[in-house]
Amino acid sequence: MKKFYITFGQVHTHSYNGKTLDKDCVLEVWGEDEARVRTFANNTLKGVYANIYDNKPNMKYFPRGIIKAS
Repeated sequence: MKKFYITFGQVHTHSYNGKTLDKDCVLEVWGEDEARVRTFANNTLKGVYANIYDNKPNMKYFPRGIIKAS
């Protein structure tokens, strides 16, 4: 399993497990590969997200930090 990071666009806002996901945070997801994480993102976030990274993005752009998917 590997960590992946999902970011959100300026107008992408979600509620996930009681937490708000938006442009100011990064969602950390564990997955076997990017294809499985993309499937998770498409199902859970209804395909509304900006990017999926296999390396942690520059966190200076995400003041709310990392939110871990459970």
